[in-house]
Amino acid sequence: MSELSKPEEDLQEPDEAQGPEEAQLLGAEGGEATSSSASSPPVSSSAPVVALPQEALNIMVAKTVKFLLHKYRAKEPTSYAELLNTVLRDNQEHYPMVFCQAFECILLVFGVEMKEVDPRKHIHIMVPNLGLTCDAMQRGGQGLPKAGLLVVVLSLILQNSDCSPEEEIWEALNKMGLYVGREHSVFGEPRELLTQVWVQEGYLKYRQVPNSDPVRYEFLWGPRAFLETSKEKFMESFPLPSAEAVREEEEGA
Repeated sequence: MSELSKPEEDLQEPDEAQGPEEAQLLGAEGGEATSSSASSPPVSSSAPVVALPQEALNIMVAKTVKFLLHKYRAKEPTSYAELLNTVLRDNQEHYPMVFCQAFECILLVFGVEMKEVDPRKHIHIMVPNLGLTCDAMQRGGQGLPKAGLLVVVLSLILQNSDCSPEEEIWEALNKMGLYVGREHSVFGEPRELLTQVWVQEGYLKYRQVPNSDPVRYEFLWGPRAFLETSKEKFMESFPLPSAEAVREEEEGA
C-alpha cells in the first residue's frame, strides 16, 4: 500500500510519488487485525488468477482506499458491484486480495471500519472504529480520517497502566513515521494534534508528572474518550499481554 499518497484535502493519484513517512505509516500493518464486520468479497470464478506485480497491486489498493475514503466523507454506502465497476474495471479477478488489503488499510491507518448492511447486495457503510467521532469534529469531517492514530495513542496508554510517559508515546509514533515538529500529510504536526487538539476535544489528558525533575509529561485518556468508547472495547480489539507474559519477555531480554 506504499503507493498511497495523502495531501491535506484529498488523495493524489496513486502513481504519484510519496514521502517516506507515509510509506512507512501505510506499511506498518503488523499483526493480523482486520475488520470482522466486513464480509469477504464474493468469488465469482474458480479459474486461476495470474499473480500481479507488487507495484500494480499497490496501485489498485491505493485507488480502492481513495474511493472508500471519498464514500466515508460523503457518508454514502458502497457495494462490491460499485467498487468493481468504478475502481477495478478490467482487473476484477483480483478484487478479493485488493479489497482485503484496502479494508485493512482503512481500519489500521484511518480508524474506519466496514460494516455490511445488506448481505444480499453486499452493501457496506463505513463507520468510526470503536465509536470514536474525532473526525466529525474537525472541519465538519471533511479532512482525512485521523481516528486511526487516536486508537494507537489510547491503546499505548492502556498498555502503560492507564498513564503513558510522553517519551514512550513518541518512541512508538516515531516508528510510524510521525515526528515532533515535522508536518505529516494526514495528521499535520503530530505534537499539536496530541497535546492541543485532542486535549481540547477531551480525548486525551496531557499533564506534568508530579515532582519530576527535569520536568516530564504524560498522557491519559480524556473524558470524551470514556464517553465514546471504553477500555473493554479496546481490550477486545487489542488484547494486552498478561503480566506473566510481560515478565517473561523482560527476563528474556
